[in-house]
This record gives sequence, structure tokens and C-alpha cells, in this order.
Amino acid sequence: MRTVNFCASAAYSRADLCLAEYLKDYTRSAVKRLFEGGLVTINGKTAKPSQSVSAGDELACTLPDPVEISARPEDIPIDIVYEDDDIAVVNKQQGLTVHIGNGNLEGTLVNALLYRLKNLSGVGGALRPGIVHRIDKNTSGLMVVAKNDAAHVALAKQIEQKTCARQYLALLEGNLKGDAGTVTTYIGRDPKDRVRMAVVPPEKGRIAITDYRVEQRSGAYTLCRFSLHTGRTHQIRVHAKYLGHPIVGDDVYGIKKQRFDLNGQLLHACRLELTHPRSGERMSFTAPLPDYFLAVLKKCGFDADCIVY
Repeated sequence: MRTVNFCASAAYSRADLCLAEYLKDYTRSAVKRLFEGGLVTINGKTAKPSQSVSAGDELACTLPDPVEISARPEDIPIDIVYEDDDIAVVNKQQGLTVHIGNGNLEGTLVNALLYRLKNLSGVGGALRPGIVHRIDKNTSGLMVVAKNDAAHVALAKQIEQKTCARQYLALLEGNLKGDAGTVTTYIGRDPKDRVRMAVVPPEKGRIAITDYRVEQRSGAYTLCRFSLHTGRTHQIRVHAKYLGHPIVGDDVYGIKKQRFDLNGQLLHACRLELTHPRSGERMSFTAPLPDYFLAVLKKCGFDADCIVY
């Protein structure tokens, strides 16, 4: 471990913002972990992330030694739609967990990436190399992966600043009222079931904002496009339920009696737009709906050929 010391050159409303400004190569979550570990002090006293900072305050932070990547490479087929020296874009299949954790010690996207790619960023920790953002196990579609720490930090900032655009297509139960709108709520752990997320009072969760637009309607179903402004756990699935139209196939937030034999929710990350961390080029990627999703749409009478990705 090593300790860094510096004086705040200006006032900050929060200590974590001050430290993030100084530790430019650290992601927001990495800075958060430093506070959680009691590794940050202000004027000699252990600091909280929400603590205010005045100009001239003396900050000290103990930085843990880098942890070597410990996940094991596995030959798991994955669809890499783009790759260069800095990033890779993956079209993740349904049923594949993104990273090790919560009992998943192997068989994850991370294990597959370690087998397929020569380099991955280490900012996310030993069990999440390259992972800048996640999508649920049973959600399919596009994810960007960082191949070095500089790319990881740049991409994480884009997501935080909402300049990385992510769009999803979902099939909803019922006929959604209205053609477009925005859902703004607070999402936190469901007080009745800690495994689930729920819309909660502001003091119990974090703000979650989702735009939605109806693409097609057919009988008792609605094909809807969702765009994320924030990235809360299960955000689209929770907001679909909040609208009164849960996603078809969702075994956590959906209806009990499902009509179709599915392995998870019909939710697909169809479009990803980002700025390349090295060249500054604006890049756009699309991924068509998987076959099982298209099969359900055709059974329901949707015009799959008219879907815009």
C-alpha cells in the first residue's frame, strides 16, 4: 500500500468529488471503495464521502496495491462485434452472467473475455476485469469492454455524464397507454425481498430515469424502446412493472402465468453509442433481436421486418 497526501485547492460539497478530481485514473466506484474501507482522512480524521471539504484541508488516502486478475479464462463462445487496442463491444447472449460474484465462480462473460482477449482493464478489480457496465444475466445485447485502464476511466465517465447512449427493446405485457414518455423514480432494495429492486421513497433509493417509446402494438402486447439516463440495477424491468406493463418472460417482476416458454425476460440492448476513448470518434453499434425474441414477436403478430435497431 502507499499513501498520497494533498491539500484541497478549492472548496468541494463532497469529499468523494474532491478525491475523484485528484485521483483521475480512479473510477467513481473505486473512489467509493476507498471511503468504505476507511482509507481516506481529512485533517487527520477518517472521512465520509458526503463530508464537505474546504480549501486548504489536508487529505490523505491509502491506496491498496493493485490486485492481479484472478478469474480463470474459459472457452465460452461469445459474439465480439468490434475490437481494437482499447475497447471491445460484445453482443452478450441471454443466460450469461457478466462477472464473478454471488456464487458465480465460473462460466461468466469475464471468464470468456479472459480467454478471447489479450488485455483487459484492472480498474474494476480482480473479479471484474474490463467490465465498465453490466446488463442482467437474462438480458441480451450490447456491452462495451475496456482493454486498458485509461479506456476504462474514460468510458466510465461517459456513462456517468450520460454521453454514452444505451437503447433497449422490450416486449411488454398489455397495451401501454400513450406512445412515449419518461419515468422518473427512485429505485432501491425491495423492503419485502432484498433480492429484488423496487420503486422506493427518495431517502431509500437512488434516482432512476428512463425514456420509453412505443415501436409497435399487437393485440395484448407492446414492443417498446427504452433509453437509459441512469443505470440502476434492474432499472428497465422495475420501470416496466411500475408502468403496469412488465416485460414478457420476466420471472422476477413479470406476471405469474407466462404464455411463452422462455428462459428470461424479452429485453435486448439493441443500440450502443459512445465516444472512442483514444480517437474521440463517435461510434454507434447495433445488434438485432435474438431468434427466440423474434419468434415470440411473430407469434404475437408483430412485423419483425420493420424493427429499427
